[in-house]
Amino acid sequence: MAPAPPPSSPWRRSFPSNLGDSCECSQGLSSVMALGLRCFRLVHPVFCNSLAAWTRPVSEGMLKTVSGRQNDRGQSMASPAVPVCHFATKKAKAKGKGQIQTRVNLNAALVEDIISLEEVDEEMKSVMEVLKDNFNKTINIRTSPGSLDHITVVTADGKLALNQIGQISMKSPQLILVNMASFPECTAAAVEAIRESGMNLNPEVEGALIRVPIPRVTREHREMLVKLAKQNTNKAKDSLRKVRTNAMNKLKKSKDKVSEDTIRLIEKQISQMADDTVAELDRHLAVKTKELLG
Repeated sequence: MAPAPPPSSPWRRSFPSNLGDSCECSQGLSSVMALGLRCFRLVHPVFCNSLAAWTRPVSEGMLKTVSGRQNDRGQSMASPAVPVCHFATKKAKAKGKGQIQTRVNLNAALVEDIISLEEVDEEMKSVMEVLKDNFNKTINIRTSPGSLDHITVVTADGKLALNQIGQISMKSPQLILVNMASFPECTAAAVEAIRESGMNLNPEVEGALIRVPIPRVTREHREMLVKLAKQNTNKAKDSLRKVRTNAMNKLKKSKDKVSEDTIRLIEKQISQMADDTVAELDRHLAVKTKELLG
């Protein structure tokens, strides 16, 4: 009688003993790999959504649901928003500079012992009035006799207005005459003053008579007048800057007698008045430019 084969141990059964066992083992590994791939497909969206949640700004603080479809089955996954601290950038700070700041409204009577805000205000308003007068009298599309009245002529007796030493009249729509018979010695100075007035005028002399042809209204002439208006506005801003500087220098002399907070408020009030006047100058320039260009 043949001896019975020894019982197979678990260790022995774990290895394929023949070709059939090898096939079964390969199928098992394939199943495991397929299961792992399926799990990765399920986990991948969750990982991506979690990563997106970490990068969301605070404004997206509400819970958002991201719906995805995997293996033809609808799945719903939620990811909580994570608060993120955002710091102000240079660009954001630059935008903040244009925001409206708190205005100061000091009672002029309370600081009269330190500086007269009313006088400062009057000086600033006078700068505005000079520019408006200049716009109305010298910078016009149609040159009129009145445009020459206040041209300053340097004479031996000092600076005089043209209408004080000459008789100005309109001979035709294209020609203005200035009769210098009363002060013939000032004729050359008057011609120079008219030419340098910035009104694009080229006077001609016939004895004691100055003939001033009026330039045609062309596009170039209009643009020249706009340029002149801008130059006069810049000069007005320079005058305004001097008024502000003088007021600030006067205020500095009182720093030993007044608290720093009071000085700071008055400085802000003066700067605010200057800024308002600059805005008014720019507004008048815009209106004049529109008028000149048509």
